[in-house]
Amino acid sequence: MHLVTYLDFQRAHQITVASSCTVVSEGHPGDADVHWTTARFARQCREQADVLASSSAFLGSPSQAAPERMHVAGLISARSGPAGLLRDLQELYQLVSLSDITWSLVGQAARAVRNRELIRVIDDCSAQTTAQLDWLRLSMKTIAPQTLLVAT
Repeated sequence: MHLVTYLDFQRAHQITVASSCTVVSEGHPGDADVHWTTARFARQCREQADVLASSSAFLGSPSQAAPERMHVAGLISARSGPAGLLRDLQELYQLVSLSDITWSLVGQAARAVRNRELIRVIDDCSAQTTAQLDWLRLSMKTIAPQTLLVAT
């Protein structure tokens, strides 16, 4: 069953997203909104990984590891300045977008097997991910004009 493989991939990916959010949070302490919001996202992603680990335990171990090409590298350092912040937020957006579509895929499978507990977990995590994408999109739109038009 590949559902277990995808749940394991999503668990590992949430750890990557959490780590990347922490990098952005710690790398941009001067921007309070970015700092505190990405720190909250990091906590949410770690909690999602923990919930996935306990919720999918009853399904057993993955029959195969997630394909190596599915792994996405997270941020290892924050960039400086306004343009660096914009690029960091874009990378977070890409990482969270992968989470979003993966929640959709595993959610469809959970509904197909009628696993109510897994559906509830996925729906809760998916809602948090949607909120993260909304915030990232709005933040990028807000800082883009100043960042892209004013030479610094």
